[in-house]
Amino acid sequence: MKTLYLGSLLIIANLLICCESAKVLYLMPFTARSHYIGMKNLAIELARRGHDVYAITPFREDEHPPTYHQLMVKNESIWTKLFDVPPRVFDMMDETFESFQNFMYKFGFLVNDLVFESKDVQEFLKQDHKIDVVVTEVFFNEGLYMFAHKYQAPLVLVTTVGNSFKGNFYMGNPLQLSTLYHEYGRAREPLSFIGRLYNVYLCTFDLVMLKFWYFPRLQESTIQYFKDLPEPVPKLEDIAANAAVLLLNSHFSIDNAAAYLPNIIEVGGMHMKETNDTIPSDLQNILDNAKTGVVFLSFGSNVQTSEMDIDKLQAFLKVFGELKQTVLMKWEKEPIQNIPKNIILRKWFPQKAVVAHPNVKLFIGHGGLLGLQETIAAGVPILGVPVFGDQYLNIIDTIQKGHGDIVYYKEINEDILREKINKLLNDKTYMENAKKIAARFKDRPMKPLDTAVWWTEYVIRHKGADFIKPPVMSYIAYQNLDVYLFLISILVIILYTILKIIHIIKKVLKRQTIAKKKKN
Repeated sequence: MKTLYLGSLLIIANLLICCESAKVLYLMPFTARSHYIGMKNLAIELARRGHDVYAITPFREDEHPPTYHQLMVKNESIWTKLFDVPPRVFDMMDETFESFQNFMYKFGFLVNDLVFESKDVQEFLKQDHKIDVVVTEVFFNEGLYMFAHKYQAPLVLVTTVGNSFKGNFYMGNPLQLSTLYHEYGRAREPLSFIGRLYNVYLCTFDLVMLKFWYFPRLQESTIQYFKDLPEPVPKLEDIAANAAVLLLNSHFSIDNAAAYLPNIIEVGGMHMKETNDTIPSDLQNILDNAKTGVVFLSFGSNVQTSEMDIDKLQAFLKVFGELKQTVLMKWEKEPIQNIPKNIILRKWFPQKAVVAHPNVKLFIGHGGLLGLQETIAAGVPILGVPVFGDQYLNIIDTIQKGHGDIVYYKEINEDILREKINKLLNDKTYMENAKKIAARFKDRPMKPLDTAVWWTEYVIRHKGADFIKPPVMSYIAYQNLDVYLFLISILVIILYTILKIIHIIKKVLKRQTIAKKKKN
């Protein structure tokens, strides 16, 4: 009885510790809705559990817990800031890796502008706050990591693109360049010799640009916005390297297995709610009555289906019209005239709810990770049309695991679409593989969002949890490069000495031979 009483007290004490309110500064200022969707659930759930969450965001939530405080930044597309005339998204495929990365580096400076021009943020900075943890994304917003130094708070990093080269580098995790591909790589066979060689180039290029161009300039851009920073002011890359935890939007059930330090936690699918959004009644009827199945096409929030070239659009419409299935197609402009009767166009669909409907037999999308994970969880085969960023790698991964295929945008024509779509619909192995992968993706001891919350609160409880970080060392020392160089130097000296001795012996023997010949 006494043991039971003590056990109950321990449980209550642990609950009180877990539920102790903390003040969280949550930074998600990027104006792409997909990034917001990937980040917001953790912020709102922390607030729901009693923490005071101050969210810096361009997207307003009307329904939220009372402890969720929104510091609004201007919801302005960064593309409009980068270009006088923003490019069509499908034109971005012509950009090289190097030029695309240069665009992305510029985002870091523009994100600074968006955040610090906000009146809400300016007012927040004037106030006296004691922040217990700073949470933000591993993207091109590293200037905001300075908030962690300003408030002397631990930093929790989150990825929305899955495994991240930068995230691994910041955290001191083994880069594993043979199996962990740079998130913006486009190799058709990433694990081949050429694919791995190309990956080394991509990561080297990114690392050199980060260390010697991006971070030094971003440091200057960032410091001007802060007053009275505690001295000494660290480098941004050092703040990143000192992050307490990295929450990865990935999971070994659907991604390449990798070695991770204890403070790198997989929370793939964190953005997905326990329940689906409500499907409008008319759309529900369409789905329920589609006895021959449904094909669903949506390129998400950042890629507009209506921007497709006319010949690509006509190829899709022609092939869709030949199918016995009902086709749901996201289309952002006015309806197209004279389309086949089995095609239904809408400007918006509740994507997670639609793909989860049992009559959906195939999803066609651009390979954005959030929509891809929703489709994986639903156990539906995938046909990917990647456009930029991590989308290529995401779709290649579905091919390797046998539940998807790819069609490159520039190669789209009726014959290719007809062959790919019919193969995915009629070959049962794709659906069988999709169901198996869905089961293992959802088979976890904790829900991904609960895992993310637990580790964030763990960092708060243990004041940064320094004990789960690798030792603070220079990159050269941490990678043992100085030891390897020393050993190679010793080996070279030994080999040189041996060769020198052999050379001397040969010379002595040669002189002795010559001397003998002269005597004879």
